[in-house]
Amino acid sequence: MKRDGDKKSIWQVDIENYAPVNGWEKDKTYDVLIVGGGITGLTAALLLQKEGKKCILAEAHNLGFGTTGGSSAHLNTILDSTYDEIEKKFGKENARHVATDTREAMDLIEGLVNAHHIECDFAYRTAYLLANTEQESNSLEKIKEASEQAGIMVNEAASVPLPLPYTKALRFEFQAQFHPVKYLHGLARAFEENGGIILQNCHVNSVEYNQQFTADTSLGNIYSSTIVYATHIPPGLNILHMRCAPYRSYVAAFRLKSGAYPDALAYDMQDPYHYFRTHKIEGKDYLIVGGFDHKTGHNNNTEYIFTELEAYVRQYYDVDTADYKWSSQYYIPADGLPYIGLMPGEDNIYVATGFNGNGLILGSLAAKLICTLIFGKEHYGQSLYNPSRIKPIAGFSSFVKENADAVSMFISKRLSYDKISELAELAPGEAVVAEWEGYKVALYKDENGGIHALDPVCPHAKCIVTWNNAEKSWDCPCHGARYAPNGDLLTGPARHGLTQIKWEGIDGD
Repeated sequence: MKRDGDKKSIWQVDIENYAPVNGWEKDKTYDVLIVGGGITGLTAALLLQKEGKKCILAEAHNLGFGTTGGSSAHLNTILDSTYDEIEKKFGKENARHVATDTREAMDLIEGLVNAHHIECDFAYRTAYLLANTEQESNSLEKIKEASEQAGIMVNEAASVPLPLPYTKALRFEFQAQFHPVKYLHGLARAFEENGGIILQNCHVNSVEYNQQFTADTSLGNIYSSTIVYATHIPPGLNILHMRCAPYRSYVAAFRLKSGAYPDALAYDMQDPYHYFRTHKIEGKDYLIVGGFDHKTGHNNNTEYIFTELEAYVRQYYDVDTADYKWSSQYYIPADGLPYIGLMPGEDNIYVATGFNGNGLILGSLAAKLICTLIFGKEHYGQSLYNPSRIKPIAGFSSFVKENADAVSMFISKRLSYDKISELAELAPGEAVVAEWEGYKVALYKDENGGIHALDPVCPHAKCIVTWNNAEKSWDCPCHGARYAPNGDLLTGPARHGLTQIKWEGIDGD
């Protein structure tokens, strides 16, 4: 199974790409087109199909290619936006609503696992939140009080089953974990068994509406009455990109010499925080640890972060081997809660984004809420998570126009092969954004010595991409679009990849 980076995650071990079985009727108008084959898209597809809607799901790559396949797979009713923060911004009643929603999302996951006999290692775990300074302890007290008021089961922990330093800790019951890709494939099978259609390697280029939606895709047109963008961040330029900041988080899976793996979930309160859990893969236990988050495209040496992560873990554990290392992307919402519902300014187009580091739970919540809205039912989340709760930013229309007009002029240029070679004095596997006659050019030298030259201007909002040397990708520091070394679009809000630059003096040019 492939994912959106060069590093192999533990969830890819002995997992083949999903093989759809149902046939696509190309002339048919479907009730709902779901774009995106992660947890949000597949959960929504299954729920809608079971309720009588005729659904088709289009995934640009393979199921689990994006963030779901790179998750650390914690399932929490405690969120990155803590309940005291939610209470302060949205009030006590809405904090209780969020707690109820996350609990119901957990129940939904467990219910689908049981109903469809999905073997994905779903298991409840106790979670611990650790404070290590006086300031963190004070914050912990606020979190405890607000969590209790919201209805979360929490107590002060007398002890913690991990060798981590702490001065005070909270114990949260009924948290959980699972294998995210096995769960996705289980949802996909259930969706198809209920008559749903799955298309992989199906990139949606554009969408037009004329009494029905026509989605122009790499496999042909798809017709539908409703569209759900379950793409982690919606494509194109819209207000949501101004209210969601892309971040990357780093994860590694370790084998321990002692065999003392924690049977719990744990988090410290550092900024960024570290997170811990255990999972058994092919009969072997692994300690899975993550952290060291930073804004996408804002670190010049992402590979070194794994060195820092391993050094951190070795302070507290007798590490034998570090078998898997990978990173993944998530989006932090401006006010702390996700945006779920109708796309601002659109009818019958639904979006779900801004899940912070809680995408598996909030993606499941989003699928449930979107299903409710599509069937025209009332729900308090309709306003609480409404993407239109954000107020338009002054000058946003001008921002879109200016960026749309700022088309890179470099794509019309042709470089000589000698100039490319001179600029790309790189070791195999390295990349750089270089200057040439006042223009920037993105250069990558592959393991065979071949040079790939690209226009580094992100086609989404015309920012300049940066090189991610850990995942071997070009990442946009503005809105999180990500591209392969050859310029192909991997993930993010852009609709197409980076432009390749041809050079003269080779292959007959």
